[in-house]
Amino acid sequence: MTDQIFPYANIIAGILIFIVGFIFHWVGQLITLINWDFAAKIGLAEMNMIPEFKVYENAIAAADVMIGWIYGIAAAGLILDAQWAYKLAWFPAVIMVYHSLSFWFWVGNQNKSGHPIHSNSFRIGWFLANFVTGVLAILVAWR
Repeated sequence: MTDQIFPYANIIAGILIFIVGFIFHWVGQLITLINWDFAAKIGLAEMNMIPEFKVYENAIAAADVMIGWIYGIAAAGLILDAQWAYKLAWFPAVIMVYHSLSFWFWVGNQNKSGHPIHSNSFRIGWFLANFVTGVLAILVAWR
């Protein structure tokens, strides 16, 4: 076991990466790309989005699907304490910090433009889920 910031930090980071990164980002965005209407029906995509926003959201979904499969591998490796996983975990770690910040400003800009899609509580929750997971994964990967 590598030097940890606290006991089992690698396992907690792996579980968070798996849930927030792999399940919500990769699986959720894959469903969105395959069938936007179904994704909106089950709450993964927004129903009443203006076309300009939908183009951007579709591009983000495609990017998440292209890279997000790595999250599951990194998560499994961290849970198993595999040494290679600490290097691989940098990918989901920095992407999730980036995603948290970009989501925060994206939703803020939507609100300013008069087209609010997400509630403030969802904005805060999704930001924190991604930011905390990303920062923890960075700290775990750093060691």
